[in-house]
Amino acid sequence: MASALKNLSTYDADSLEDGSSYKIAIAVADWNASITHALYEGCFDTLIKHGVKAENIHTVQVPGAFELPIAGRLLATQHNPDAVICIGCVIKGETSHNEYINHSVASALTNMSLALSIPFIYGVLTPNTEEQAKDRAGGKYGNKGVEAAVTALRMVQLKNTIKGASQKIGFGII
Repeated sequence: MASALKNLSTYDADSLEDGSSYKIAIAVADWNASITHALYEGCFDTLIKHGVKAENIHTVQVPGAFELPIAGRLLATQHNPDAVICIGCVIKGETSHNEYINHSVASALTNMSLALSIPFIYGVLTPNTEEQAKDRAGGKYGNKGVEAAVTALRMVQLKNTIKGASQKIGFGII
């Protein structure tokens, strides 16, 4: 959904369980630091708001978005988190470098989610301009860092629900 149609920071807070037992890892790219650090603040504050303890949030910084998958993998193996959030911002610019980076990062995070059975959350902005990035990092469209945190919390909740449910055959709701 286009950001122009939905504020990224709007969600039903009551639909989330208490996260006090959750461990979350966050990798933040330094490239476009004013944007990514604003995304991180929104993410961190949202996790805390939903009960995740600060000491259970492990954060590392990497040079750019391309380094997010390896940082996420290192965090996953070192800290055994319930979810890994990767935050970055790749602005289109004058060349098509953004397409290669965004596709590589998205594919790597998807593959690690499947291989490790840990949600790896893609919190990477892919705007055409710096202004669009600012609009999504605490500007007029909210903060995608909040959305990344909510996604992580919901995925941990889903994983815990499925883990605790009896196995069923078919397409029944678990």
